Amino acid sequence: MSKPEFVYTTYIETAAEQLWHALTDGDFTERYWFGHRVASNWKVGSPYKFVKPGACTVEGKILISDPPRRLAYSWDPCSAEANRERTSRVTFDLEPRGKVIKLTVTHDNLDEGGKTLRDISGGWPMVIASLKSLLETGHGLPADLPASAAKEKAHAQA
Repeated sequence: MSKPEFVYTTYIETAAEQLWHALTDGDFTERYWFGHRVASNWKVGSPYKFVKPGACTVEGKILISDPPRRLAYSWDPCSAEANRERTSRVTFDLEPRGKVIKLTVTHDNLDEGGKTLRDISGGWPMVIASLKSLLETGHGLPADLPASAAKEKAHAQA
């Protein structure tokens, strides 16, 4: 039986080098990833970590680093609940298409019905939409968007 995977593709009007920088620079990720800051030297085998106000949210190892074409890393949420799941993998493929870059995000090796799969299914579209907005317009999506979405979902289920 194959493991579930999440694939998201979008087109961003930017250069591949700018998109690579946006994916790998902590100052930049904070601006579109709702306060999450990434840190790594981006060499294969090296650790990376996402932190938000001092607390680890996700960590892992760099699996592929081929700037500005392909980046992949393992994905281990820092929460105790999520650590009961297998380590998953995120791959970013950047393909120039004229004045735009086709960005494909693949998150695979996920547990069927697991917390990570649930979280990333809504999370990746918001993060990538915010990244696209920041690169194309100069500002990401509102920082309270995740909280607003959670409130709307809770209200809809009530």
